Amino acid sequence: MAGDCAIDTKKYSLLEDFNVDVEVQSHDFESFSLCFWVYLLDSTTYPSTIIRQVHSDMSVSAPFLVLDENKKMMLLPLTLLHKEAPDPVNISSWTEVPNVSTTAEFPLQKWVHVGCEVSRNYMRLHICGEFVGEQVLTSLMTNGTNLDWARKISLFSVGGDGYSVQGFIHCAEVLPSNVPANYHYTKDPPLWLSVDKPSTSEIESDEDGVWTIVGGTFCSLDVVLANAIGQPVHKDVKVVASLLYADSGTPVEKRTDSEAPLLVRYEGVEFTAEDKPCNLLNGCASFKLKISQVLSPMSDKRLFCIKFEIPEVKAYYPFLETVTNQIRCISRNRDSITPKRSNHINYLLDRGEKERASSNGISDIRRSSSMKRIRLGEEKVSQSEFGNGNGTSIQWKPQNHVEEDNSSTDSENTEIKQSTGFRRYTIPDSMIFRYCLANLIERSLLLKEITNNSSDEEVSQFADQVSLYSGCSHHGYQIRMARKLIAEGTNAWILISRNYQHVHWDNVVIEIEEHFMRIAKCSSRSLTHQDFELLRRICGCYEYITQENFEKMWCWLFPVASAISRGLINGMWRSVSPKWIEGFVTKEEAERSLQNQEPGTFILRFPASRSWPHPDAGSLVVTYVGHDLLIHHKLLAIDHICDSSERYTDAKPLQDMLLAEPELSRLGRIVRGS
Repeated sequence: MAGDCAIDTKKYSLLEDFNVDVEVQSHDFESFSLCFWVYLLDSTTYPSTIIRQVHSDMSVSAPFLVLDENKKMMLLPLTLLHKEAPDPVNISSWTEVPNVSTTAEFPLQKWVHVGCEVSRNYMRLHICGEFVGEQVLTSLMTNGTNLDWARKISLFSVGGDGYSVQGFIHCAEVLPSNVPANYHYTKDPPLWLSVDKPSTSEIESDEDGVWTIVGGTFCSLDVVLANAIGQPVHKDVKVVASLLYADSGTPVEKRTDSEAPLLVRYEGVEFTAEDKPCNLLNGCASFKLKISQVLSPMSDKRLFCIKFEIPEVKAYYPFLETVTNQIRCISRNRDSITPKRSNHINYLLDRGEKERASSNGISDIRRSSSMKRIRLGEEKVSQSEFGNGNGTSIQWKPQNHVEEDNSSTDSENTEIKQSTGFRRYTIPDSMIFRYCLANLIERSLLLKEITNNSSDEEVSQFADQVSLYSGCSHHGYQIRMARKLIAEGTNAWILISRNYQHVHWDNVVIEIEEHFMRIAKCSSRSLTHQDFELLRRICGCYEYITQENFEKMWCWLFPVASAISRGLINGMWRSVSPKWIEGFVTKEEAERSLQNQEPGTFILRFPASRSWPHPDAGSLVVTYVGHDLLIHHKLLAIDHICDSSERYTDAKPLQDMLLAEPELSRLGRIVRGS
């Protein structure tokens, strides 16, 4: 119908309106999962209760999901099921009861997926599809009492304590015990609008994050509509731009007898920005914008920002509008802003990128030719080396407790090197820095563009330069495999889909296995049912697979198969007794299998969160029980070992080098749940 918005805003409701009922029957109750997406506004205060619980025997509700004073999310026991549940009358009791808590602060102004899994004897918390933790509890449903009763418990929100929690909720659902919580994560992610970071020379970013733009000059900006897991969304909607004062958020008024404060150029013709919305194409709206030159003299007094919104969305949904960084508008005759390579890379990140940048810690370009890799927020880690007598070694380093697929990488240097003997190649210098500063989605798009327009030699030179400037040679390996990964993935999907948009998973597994075995150069070992289940989880499909699902899976599987095809890993993959690599194993499965094992027991696995072009895609992780009886995860930097094994015929087997390490003594086995 004409005038209808292509975005279904009915899916988004205020958090304070949230209310679901859960039926609990004593004779057959196993568990349930409450899953939802939540977007908290920056007006949220701490501590606060997000969701409360109540049933017929309670006169006062009790907290169920809270944010503590440290801004961490806590899941509390259910009063209907668990003896440890908080006392509804004692409002401070929730700080003392057993709970499951996040380790990091809960973000504001960002969509976050929450999964609360509740059983008779335990509760688990999942954030954005990842397992956070588990708490064992004492059940009130004992065998000797109330063998057959049905009760209803209500889970609801009233906007926190004194309406201190304000936000939106999307796709809230109670799942039965046979549906995993992480399935809901990819089922129907919410949408959000963001400004892509500018890559043009017309915009310069200061150290304080303020953009500098010459008044009267057009600059390019891209606005992206994506879902909360980073996938572009194809919607037939328009996006409109307007100029605001940064300090007050009020629109910049048009002065008498002067041009509009913000203009947009379309097919060579200038329009007032508010009168010429831009269509989204494949999830992106590209603007050519100009701030009126008459505003330049005001830059010493006031800063501006550009707001983008979808005019068809009538109500206020903060995630469907976005603003740029603050803007300083200068005159043409003031300081010029010609592109230059300086001691600082100044760049702008949108809302989602700002959060990633806070963990990236990308700092100055240093002239040092040898810098240690240091993760922000961690102590320096001396790297263990397994020597093989030929000057080659395997380096390993600690893994995060929570493996996340974001632009802050384990292998990446947080500083970018500058070479005094820099050579200029066909691929422009700016592309190198764009790649170093980009997130994974942006890197994959850049590599598709580069491989389409560059020779193998140019791609190899680009890989060398990125490795040099990032301080991480693993980038080069991912860049060099790009052309083959993209080509073989495209051909594989054509064979699998046969021009159908949706393909049943059962029809896909045979083709996937054939491609995997060919790339891995191992026809003696097939993929197991558990391997395919992990692949299904990675691609985010349930019964049918789309090209988008397939590409997600392929970006993980191809680097793994390539790693298996190389040198020392191939022999370990082929080995049946002992089975050094037991297939595709999740972090949680490895940790669960190592519970109550003696120190030195270890399992090798490919990290499920590392997909191309992440520099650690296809790497091996050693999960082991340390002498402190805690479980540790260390990433093996083995790409040079695999290459050197072809040059040195007397290289030790990888398993011998592993067992020579003092932390590792015996191979563990995967114990999967029944």
